Amino acid sequence: MVVCGDDGLAHRLAAELRDVYEERVTLVVPAAREVRPGAAPVQGRTRVGAGRALLARFPAARIRTPAGDRAPAGEAPVPELRVLEAPAPDEEALAAAGVAGAAALALVYEDDETNVRAALMARRLNPRLRLVIRLYNRKLGQHLEELLDQAALVAEPGLDLRGLDSATTVLSDADTAAPALVASAVAGTSKVIQADGLLLRAVERTPPGRGEVADPGLCTLALLSATAVDPAGADGSELGGDRGPQLLPDDRSVAAATGRGIVALEAVSHTTAAPEGRRLNQVSLPVGSLFSRRLRWSLAGITAAVGALAVASSLVTGDTPLHAVYLTLLDVFAINDPALDQPTERQLLQILAGFVGLLLLPVLVAAALEALGAFRTATALRRPPRGLSGHVVLLGLGKVGARVLARLRELGIPVVCVESDPGARGIALARRLHVPVVLGDVTDEGVLEAARIHRADALLAVTSSDTTNLEAALYARSVKPDVRVVMRLYDNEFATAVYRTLREAHPAALTRSRSVSHLAAPAFAGAMMGRQVLGAIPVERRVLVFAVLEVAGHPRLEGRTIAESFRPGAWRVVALDTAAPANRRPDLAREPGYDAAGRPALVWDLRPGYVLRPQDRVVMAATRRGLAELLGRGQARTAGAGDTGAGQSG
Repeated sequence: MVVCGDDGLAHRLAAELRDVYEERVTLVVPAAREVRPGAAPVQGRTRVGAGRALLARFPAARIRTPAGDRAPAGEAPVPELRVLEAPAPDEEALAAAGVAGAAALALVYEDDETNVRAALMARRLNPRLRLVIRLYNRKLGQHLEELLDQAALVAEPGLDLRGLDSATTVLSDADTAAPALVASAVAGTSKVIQADGLLLRAVERTPPGRGEVADPGLCTLALLSATAVDPAGADGSELGGDRGPQLLPDDRSVAAATGRGIVALEAVSHTTAAPEGRRLNQVSLPVGSLFSRRLRWSLAGITAAVGALAVASSLVTGDTPLHAVYLTLLDVFAINDPALDQPTERQLLQILAGFVGLLLLPVLVAAALEALGAFRTATALRRPPRGLSGHVVLLGLGKVGARVLARLRELGIPVVCVESDPGARGIALARRLHVPVVLGDVTDEGVLEAARIHRADALLAVTSSDTTNLEAALYARSVKPDVRVVMRLYDNEFATAVYRTLREAHPAALTRSRSVSHLAAPAFAGAMMGRQVLGAIPVERRVLVFAVLEVAGHPRLEGRTIAESFRPGAWRVVALDTAAPANRRPDLAREPGYDAAGRPALVWDLRPGYVLRPQDRVVMAATRRGLAELLGRGQARTAGAGDTGAGQSG
């Protein structure tokens, strides 16, 4: 496996592949800017054991050097991690990394153009190479997948891309992490995690009382580490309080866990109605706010006066109602002939109509001015309304913040954004969705107050700076001690210390921390392993991965019942694809599928006695180590180990 990148995601991904899946990994990183006196040049040079320098820069990645990887007696040695320092992922660097003979290549640079250029070069070097590319632009990603797959077929005619399990996969770390961040912000309610075409609902439930049994829903995904003091399982650290979370427990463990909350898979549906609120693609024109309430009453009064004059004119002159309305409008706009030879009643009505016309003139001018002002402010950023409450304050509108904002609005959750950069990526999205935005540095006094933090339900701090997120959380707690806080923190040890401190200072409030690279690494690693990963559900700082597997070729699934295939703490079959093998979609995450009767192809309410056949395709909920063991990519070094990869990758 070859991983190329310049930020924390590359290091976490390399650690994921090496420590969880036990793959031999080559990590390509930019050359160090500073070289010690007397040191040999490192450009294009493979340095086995250079992980110490990476460990100093990214301690949470825990990338160990081969010299320190002597396995205990009786265990297989830990695979080697090579580090190649190169100024750019050019053809020379890719060749030195062994791309020509590699099974998979991940390009996870922050710059989309760098990833695209390297992907084109890598495809020429190895048409069979499984490519995993990090791109923020989703449209570009779709076109790039088609282009690179076509290039592979041109370079090697007859190549079976389906057999390679999608030769090219484009992912976004922001898209992967956004559902988990949103789910954390709405703790205490149904947690909805969207994986493209699928809607996965997981709900955290409070611990049952004595003598009661927890309702598992469709199935129980995890037992939380929290006790009844913290029923929502808000432990933001890796340690998970006194007892860590137990992933994929069996029925006996669930029945015995009377003091721990659970994460249950409550419902999964393809046909869930869209939430109320503004859709992302909805054209928003402020028609309802063109005219103020006072102006609307004025227009209604004038319309009523014109109607009354028309009725009176019809009664006096004997004209038809339509002709009477026509004459009245001519009088109102002062374009009718004077009623000199008409009866006195008609003359009085004409004078009254002229007076109504004088009143109409300023109203029309005011309407024009208000409409102009409304259209001007339609493209401007909104300010938070005075009476707003129960909303989520979103701090940061960068790549991750923009995706989080989109998810929050899709779920119909009121949001107020805080951003210091007027040119941030999410500003345009917030303007299009008419989401209130406060421009300013969150560290300045009064910025969070302007976002109505004292009335908010949660603060979601997703800037790229850990210290900024922490400072915002502390300030928000000083304003509203019980506000729910979700912080984006990279370092796991730092997150643990922050959680413990905030728990002691505010024991009744909920605190959580999430790492974007930690949430995204499993999906990238899964794509490199050649399987389809639908998404991930965070359980505190650990992760459950949902992946699609063909039953054929897996002896631990084939010929076994649903109940027999379940391995507590490792994997569990949660859904079955009922579509015929010839009609199956190659990618379940793209769009929902349906069977011949028009019903969703994925069945989630499974019978425990159903025997899995070789032609079946299933959706698995698994820990990362469990899925690696199931696929035969390496045995877990600890018998019965759960998802301990979170401790290694933060």
